[in-house]
Amino acid sequence: MAYRHRTGIAGFRYSSAVSTQNAGQERGSNIWIAVGRFNVVEQIQNDVHLRRYICARLAKRDSPEQIAGRISRNDAYQNISHESIYAWIFSEAPELKRQLRRIGTKGKYRRRRGTAQREEARDAGKIKRIDTRPAVVETRERIGDWEGDTIIGKDKLRRLATNVERRSGYGFISKLDVASMAAMHDTLAQRFRAIPKKKRHTYTYDNGSELGQEDSMLERKIGMAVYRAYPYHSWERGSNENWNGLIRDFFPKGTDFATITDKEVRRVERNLNHRPRKRLNYLTPHEVFVLGMVPGAVQT
Repeated sequence: MAYRHRTGIAGFRYSSAVSTQNAGQERGSNIWIAVGRFNVVEQIQNDVHLRRYICARLAKRDSPEQIAGRISRNDAYQNISHESIYAWIFSEAPELKRQLRRIGTKGKYRRRRGTAQREEARDAGKIKRIDTRPAVVETRERIGDWEGDTIIGKDKLRRLATNVERRSGYGFISKLDVASMAAMHDTLAQRFRAIPKKKRHTYTYDNGSELGQEDSMLERKIGMAVYRAYPYHSWERGSNENWNGLIRDFFPKGTDFATITDKEVRRVERNLNHRPRKRLNYLTPHEVFVLGMVPGAVQT
């Protein structure tokens, strides 16, 4: 069996098999024959030119169906179907799944039955839900159980990272120009590093994507067990929701966070931490958290 090579779409090279013994299907000047059954996934994996072409087209938002159709129009790899491309991605190049997600409704990648359930179970093992927190967290008997969230600015990009300690109501606010996982982790690590270890027990966050899809790295950075609230259950973090409401008195919805400075943010933080609270018997969060004063006790 002889092989001849030519350059096709996007410059990748492919081969057409020609046999002198059997006549195949004729397309233009090309004569194709069946070369026997073989693993199409392996064919894609072993052909560097084909792999590069598929990756390049995925990056341009082409769907596997469009890619397979385009290859077919160029008389190459007539047995490469979009199902084969999906199978190759899932088995050999899972990092390309994010490209499939960008395509839209028609181009969504196909999942094998049970894939969603397996992925949910896998992701669930990377985070701890709020209902697995120690019971003492609900009682507010100790200092050191924190809740966190972000407040979104007018442009939907800049945010305020907000964190509050449940017993004392002591909190801090950090301005984020980029709401990425790296920025959140770095900000939280920096702020909690200044908090004594004995005042860091648990950290409960909402279900937002800012912290990433697993929490073990963040736990190491902030020195606390991290728990996630359930989606759309903001009441599970009541202390933080109240803290956010107090912050909104200074920065109402629609505020452009690009126009406020870190100095202004710290001024609001300081104001709230030194504001007397009825539930603290009119002590301030600063007095309870920093100075160790006890609500209801006679102060000497």
